[in-house]
Amino acid sequence: MSNGILIVDDASFMRMMIKDILTKNGFSVSGEAENGVKAIEQFKDLDPELVIMDITMPEMDGIQAVKEIKKINSNAKIIMCSAMGQQAMVIEAIQAGAKDFIVKPFQSDRVVEAVKKVLS
Repeated sequence: MSNGILIVDDASFMRMMIKDILTKNGFSVSGEAENGVKAIEQFKDLDPELVIMDITMPEMDGIQAVKEIKKINSNAKIIMCSAMGQQAMVIEAIQAGAKDFIVKPFQSDRVVEAVKKVLS
């Protein structure tokens, strides 16, 4: 039984876009959060199979949230999202435990490819 995917982004239209791509490709979305603090709460409640996390968010950024989620479950699977030009942050996110990253604006096939790769 899949626990679905948790989408974390401070922009609701981004969450909607990712959710749309995922559901059209047969993935189930179990929850959404608009910042790192909420992401951690949702992670504890939902125990998602995968987290797609934006890097730049208010209250707690994605990198800090990845570190906290990894403390809860060291096997957590997390894909980071970042805008162009955030390579240093992407490297930091991977070091914090993210499995992959996708760059905004999203190419739906790249999102699907990353999700399939991380879940396989």
